[in-house]
Amino acid sequence: MSFVKSLWASVQGDPVFMRRLNGWLTFFWIAMIPISIFLGLLSSVAYVSALSLWALVSGHWSAWQAARVEVQQVQDQADLAEHPVEDRVVEQIVAKTEIAAADAREVDSATGSGATLDIILQRLDELERSLRMRSNA
Repeated sequence: MSFVKSLWASVQGDPVFMRRLNGWLTFFWIAMIPISIFLGLLSSVAYVSALSLWALVSGHWSAWQAARVEVQQVQDQADLAEHPVEDRVVEQIVAKTEIAAADAREVDSATGSGATLDIILQRLDELERSLRMRSNA
């Protein structure tokens, strides 16, 4: 019994599976309409009662699933407001960036600001390559 419960819990958390399952169940119940009419099951009180109970249960189950999604969306929005993406990106860049002291030969006052800008751009290129290599790993 616990295997069935764990299996059901795992498939309930998979939205693709649940969408497919509900799609096939929709086609099944649409196919059952003419079958029920042809077999004369609609005159059976027990059949109509069971069908009504199934409709009631599935309707409430659908509403419960929708409410779960809404609760998760509200929680995700609150988490995003508390920890914005921009802050997380900056935190990761700071954590992964290594800052080394500049060599005195690189920043020579006689070379002027143009050379200093070239050095800064070169360091930025090195940093960008380093971040790309780390993200690909």
